[in-house]
Amino acid sequence: MALPPEFTGERFVPGVAGEIVYEHVHRYAFARAFARGRRVLDAACGEGYGTALLAAVAQTAVGVDIDAAAVERAREACRGRGNARFAEGSVAALPLPDASVDLVVSFETVEHLAAADQPRMIAEFARVLAPDGLLLLSSPNRPEYSDARGYSNPFHVHELDRDELAQLLDPSFPSRRWYRQRMWMGSTIWSEEPGGHHEAWFGGPAEVVPASPPQALYYVVVAARTGADIPTALPAVSLFSDAAETELRRTEAHAREVMRLDRLATESLEALDRQAGHVQHLETLAVERLEALDRQGENTRLLEGIVADHAREIARLEAAVSAQQRVIAHRESPAWLLQLPWMGVSRWWQRLRGR
Repeated sequence: MALPPEFTGERFVPGVAGEIVYEHVHRYAFARAFARGRRVLDAACGEGYGTALLAAVAQTAVGVDIDAAAVERAREACRGRGNARFAEGSVAALPLPDASVDLVVSFETVEHLAAADQPRMIAEFARVLAPDGLLLLSSPNRPEYSDARGYSNPFHVHELDRDELAQLLDPSFPSRRWYRQRMWMGSTIWSEEPGGHHEAWFGGPAEVVPASPPQALYYVVVAARTGADIPTALPAVSLFSDAAETELRRTEAHAREVMRLDRLATESLEALDRQAGHVQHLETLAVERLEALDRQGENTRLLEGIVADHAREIARLEAAVSAQQRVIAHRESPAWLLQLPWMGVSRWWQRLRGR
């Protein structure tokens, strides 16, 4: 049995949660109204979950994808569903006969092809469609999907804006009904009884006005060869939510996380205030310490001067003592004692001559 792939962002894989579930599954839910009782082609079917959703209401559904492993996993997932089958092939060279299907569904496919291959894909869709067949195609709106968000999807080869998509469809599918798809937050008030018209509002406490469609993150186009082939009873608005409400729960979890981070930020600011007060106290102590050291420095210089004066006085006294010690030592020597008698005779002779 083939193992499910890891989610890379190239294609939607069942089991991945978040906004991507709403976008992809909603398109197939929207397509089921067009697929009822018809022969349907799901072009670039990927894991086959959309083909299975279409097969639940279609006469037959065939999923085609260029990835052989994805095709094998789709076959295993739909084993036992007799009106669904899968084939490996390129959307630019479909392995189907001419006029063999009534509806071609191609969601998020065209942007994965090079510009030169996109017209070939549309021509192939026209070839396999019955004369009164429909094409249901979605494509990311480059100005909103990439340009406005500064985003570059590495798996998108050539994205289109509305005019470019219209020009691509013109040769084979000149009649079209355009829809805009994107996540849109709002409140719903539903009647418990079926039927009735729809209304949508936009505004706030100061003003409420009829809502216009939001900017298209994706265009969903219902296209045909003639206007007569496009159903007249089309929905004006289509809503979708997953059964587990994963996106709502994710939003609520984000709100709780924001509140938690806000509390942490407040606590951090309070701690910083306390730390700032402590730092200010330390700075005051440091200034006082420096002033004390300056005073100590003055005292030290005074003491050093006194010590130097004492040292000079001690040196002078030591020199005097040393000289006195030399005199004493000289007088105490034997040579000095021998000179004493002669000194007396000398004084007697001087007194005699003076007479």
